[in-house]
Amino acid sequence: MTEPCRPTPTRPLLPPRLLTLPLLLALLAPHAADAKPPRQHPAAKAGAANADAAPHPLTDAIDRAELARYAGELAAANGWDLGAVLPVLEQAQLVPAVQRLVQPAPAGTAKDWAAYRALFVEPKRIAAGAAFWQANAAALARAEAQYGVPAEVVVGIVGVETYYGRIMGHFRVLDALATLGFAYPPDTPRDRSPFFREQLGELFKLARREGRDPATYLGSYAGAMGLPQFMPGSWNRHAVDFDGDGHIDLINDPADAIGSVAHYLAESGWQRGLPTDFDAALPVDTSARARLLTPDVKPSFTAAQLAAAGVELSPAAQRHAGPLAVVELQNGAAAPSYVLGTENFYAITQYNHSSYYAMAVVELGRAVHVAVLQSAAAATSAPASAGTNDQ
Repeated sequence: MTEPCRPTPTRPLLPPRLLTLPLLLALLAPHAADAKPPRQHPAAKAGAANADAAPHPLTDAIDRAELARYAGELAAANGWDLGAVLPVLEQAQLVPAVQRLVQPAPAGTAKDWAAYRALFVEPKRIAAGAAFWQANAAALARAEAQYGVPAEVVVGIVGVETYYGRIMGHFRVLDALATLGFAYPPDTPRDRSPFFREQLGELFKLARREGRDPATYLGSYAGAMGLPQFMPGSWNRHAVDFDGDGHIDLINDPADAIGSVAHYLAESGWQRGLPTDFDAALPVDTSARARLLTPDVKPSFTAAQLAAAGVELSPAAQRHAGPLAVVELQNGAAAPSYVLGTENFYAITQYNHSSYYAMAVVELGRAVHVAVLQSAAAATSAPASAGTNDQ
């Protein structure tokens, strides 16, 4: 999932009444790289204008020669027979719903951390997370020992991404990646079609290694798959066979998903034993605040520098030796919330380039951890069941 890392939350957040499930998935789509705007494919305009139409063959909307050229390049680069690539690509459907979902929220939509948080840190998801933790405690403990990533962070990611496997996406990944690779909507701020063409090639690599038809994978509108919603390239580079059964399965095997998330974060700079964030109060002066917010989620200031700039740090933050980022979480018309993000908070943003996402992961994980501890405490304090009868 390091499909390259650019930590900027670009998609505005919608209030709960506007957050439909597909749009929420669009907000959370992980690991879609930033891309320089290349020439826009002319077929994209026709597809975007017909955004509510039914799926139809990709080859009806784009030049077949372009698809054949892509197939030839992909086959040549990997030493494959063209006949194993082009016929599969010709099965791909252009999906207007995918084009619609990839577009950003309407301009001017206010970000609202409180509303966003409430979508994830809520009783049913916390309960599901506690059940997931208890069912996979051994794998979570082993992942923490091996990679240094606490169980609550892994559980937070799986919970935000897929509600512990309840929402993994129903789009055919071949169709989603082909649609975004060859008919990306033209009116979005950034054209990411090169990224999705790259991921389409990664899907073929994954399918060949697994001995599987590329058209059989299901996932999100952006082509992310499984419990942790890995893009195909991330699956190929960062997924691990954590249960040692000789097969990497991020869809049906929680152990592999747990190990792969922890491995990904470790490769993204996670530091063992380091907190993710600290509380802070920012100075009232708007110019000083603006300077502190300029680096966004990239840790750039020492605790001493922040204190000198007027930031009120918690005692734990004052003792922190590493760099910190000042993270602003807007709350619509209300005052923003602020936290100080460490290098581990930054590592979570490499999974999804949004401070709102990272904070939701952290807070869901903490809430699930509390629920697990409370459940364990209740179990140990419960009176022994009566059942002895004197004869």
